[in-house]
Amino acid sequence: MEPKGEYYQLDRLLHPPALAPNYKTDVTRSYKYALLSLQNSLSEMTGPVFGHNELGPLDNDLIRNYAKDGDPIGQRIIVHGRVLDENGRPVPNTLLEFWQANAGGRYRHEKDTYLAPIDPNFGGCGRTLTNEDGYYFFRTIKSGSYPRRNFVNNWRPADIHFSIFGPAFAQRLIAQMYFEGDPLIWSCPIVRAIPDDEAIRALIVPLDMNATVPLDCRAYKFDIVLRGRRSTMFENRLEGN
Repeated sequence: MEPKGEYYQLDRLLHPPALAPNYKTDVTRSYKYALLSLQNSLSEMTGPVFGHNELGPLDNDLIRNYAKDGDPIGQRIIVHGRVLDENGRPVPNTLLEFWQANAGGRYRHEKDTYLAPIDPNFGGCGRTLTNEDGYYFFRTIKSGSYPRRNFVNNWRPADIHFSIFGPAFAQRLIAQMYFEGDPLIWSCPIVRAIPDDEAIRALIVPLDMNATVPLDCRAYKFDIVLRGRRSTMFENRLEGN
């Protein structure tokens, strides 16, 4: 447990630089000059606020929330964990959105032209709220790896994308999680843009047999730390949280 305090000095050795030349699509998108700090407007800091009553009963069940003619194909899993602040305290009533490829590595997106088929019973997205202990969980299908045209024969490891919302619209963090044992993690240019191996390991989820449902779902545990020296690496906050 770190000493109490409002903010902590960011350890910049853990976070990737803005420009990662081996991640080719980053070259044209990354900034090359010092960032300007702009004051948020009142509307950005105070709203719009997400309505808790708008969640549906199947929003956190990707196995069932798009199924029409049966269950989706693939390994059934549970992903669960807690959203924490830098002192290990829970962050309750936080909206999490998650999206992913299907078991074959295909996203349900018009620009995904990978040869793997679309699963007619899998939408690949959902959302949930953390409870008073900062806890969340959802059911899904374990995603598959997929090719990326970063260079010849480049494949992304199986992943799930997360979006974590604060109390205002502008307060949003984006991250990815990966599955332990996937050999593609350590050769992925996006992952390797993170300069510290321990920071990478914080994005790799372990198998959690204690949360596994026998004869149904395996489980993986992913805790999300919002800020501080050991915060989870967020793609839209490379300069620090």
